[in-house]
Amino acid sequence: MILDERVDVKENTILNLDPEILGILLMDRTTNKNIMWATDNYKKYGKGYGIKDKITIEKITGYNGNIIKPRIKKSKLEQSHRTKEKAEVFTPSWICNNMNNLIDDSRLYKNAFNKETKDKKWISTKAKIKFSSKYTWKDYVKENILEITCGEAPFLVSRYDTVTGEIIEIKDRIGILV
Repeated sequence: MILDERVDVKENTILNLDPEILGILLMDRTTNKNIMWATDNYKKYGKGYGIKDKITIEKITGYNGNIIKPRIKKSKLEQSHRTKEKAEVFTPSWICNNMNNLIDDSRLYKNAFNKETKDKKWISTKAKIKFSSKYTWKDYVKENILEITCGEAPFLVSRYDTVTGEIIEIKDRIGILV
């Protein structure tokens, strides 16, 4: 498998574009404080990288700009350990797509955004999405949806195929926010 380097979000790049965005991404909306590491995988980096320590911009940028990696870039041993020790669940992109489609089938109509294929892929709809007067695109955007996973939030938007590591082009991406 050749892993596309675009799969990994570059914290230093985000910092250079707009430091405020990185701060927003690190905020826990429940506490209005920074999110925690919530794992001891980073404690080897020293003070401030413990399981209950907050993730700050300084801890993930500059020299430390490559600390956080997407699951696909972690070793198989680390992936296995995280599954066993943390109950981290791997959800293939095609399952995320299927689950999102089930919701959209009930809110809109079958195959509104894409049509699933037999080989666990999908073909994106090229036609304009049809909304009704009873359920408009504004209703769709305003809908409250709880994304129950953490980490890469694959049900919100998938930038790469979690099985192969291949980038999903923007026109073919899946998720609630696409």
